[in-house]
Amino acid sequence: QVQLVESGGGLVQAGGSLRLSCAASGTIFILKAVNWYRQAPGQQRELVASITSSGSTSYTDSVEGRFTISRDNAKHTVYLQMNNLKPEDAAVYYCNLRRRITDRGPDYDFWGQGTQVTVSS
Repeated sequence: QVQLVESGGGLVQAGGSLRLSCAASGTIFILKAVNWYRQAPGQQRELVASITSSGSTSYTDSVEGRFTISRDNAKHTVYLQMNNLKPEDAAVYYCNLRRRITDRGPDYDFWGQGTQVTVSS
């Protein structure tokens, strides 16, 4: 019902910037949150940034002040602006959308396929 397609990953030097995009299609119903996760080789998948249905944002400590999550509802797209990238930011980044069909119903998660971010030192 919901498809997510990430784009914007690539190779960037330390200190550079990238903007990741996650385009959604399908019926969102009741949006609970849109999240960006990342997973580096040999590491657990990590929640990087979140934006709730009310627009509140949160970030993991390691990216606070450098990354910004935003949403354009008209374009059905969520963005992750990544500035001052560090080598430790290198990972596959995944877009995640959490939604409900009804107000009191359960939450369901949808995932994109991921986009590779490589940061050279």
